Amino acid sequence: MTNLPAPDWYPDPAKRHEHRYWNGSAWTDQVADAGTQSVDPLELGTPGDAAAEKIQRQVEDQAGIVDAPTGGGTVFSERVLVVNQKTKLIEVNNEYAIYDQNGKQIAAVRQVGQSALKKIARVVSNLDQYMTHMLQVVDMADNVLLTITRPRKIVKSRFQIADGSGNEIGTVRQKNVFGKIKFSLEAGGQNVGSIDAENWRAWNFSIKDASGTEVARITKTWEGLLKTAFTTADNYVVKIERELTEPLRSLVIASALTVDTALKQDSRGWN
Repeated sequence: MTNLPAPDWYPDPAKRHEHRYWNGSAWTDQVADAGTQSVDPLELGTPGDAAAEKIQRQVEDQAGIVDAPTGGGTVFSERVLVVNQKTKLIEVNNEYAIYDQNGKQIAAVRQVGQSALKKIARVVSNLDQYMTHMLQVVDMADNVLLTITRPRKIVKSRFQIADGSGNEIGTVRQKNVFGKIKFSLEAGGQNVGSIDAENWRAWNFSIKDASGTEVARITKTWEGLLKTAFTTADNYVVKIERELTEPLRSLVIASALTVDTALKQDSRGWN
């Protein structure tokens, strides 16, 4: 008897949506884009392994992570998070998908609160980088898990992190703009850690707790010359070294998104 894939969300084989639900024996009409579900009938074969293989290449070959512990299937319990930005030639909203190390999507990230004027500004200029940006991390049922708000800035970025109910968790604050970039992690008026670039290119980062002990790492993964040259999309692998408690856990989950917004999306030239 043929072993069919388990029921789950997989990349849409028709490429009309980000994901489509496979019920264990056939594709359903349930689809999802950036965590929002809708209906679009389709009949095709079984889901392939291409997406999972891509994630595993990022994790194993590019981030060098092998045999990492698995978690409970959420952004708060997995020890490896793969944060991949949706590729767009013209980007008016930032969108990301978050996967576990085996290629299963466990969350999505969507930009909210964008006015029509701001969207136009993104197309014709770089002025939007000085405006307020808000990202929501949602699970696959569209429940808000975290909200990341970057208020208007002049030079250095500051991010306010809140939980799904809007309660403040902490702040990620950019400390410098030249040399090895560093961010402080703050909560309740206290320093709880930092995000430190390994070099001036600011591709990979070490995340440390208040004592200076490394608790996680961010690795930017290479997606090929064409994607890098013609889009602003960036992909990251976040490896969490041990179980973390709040508020540090949520700040670490938000880390790749804050780095990407502060350095990659804003400058358009750090890639």
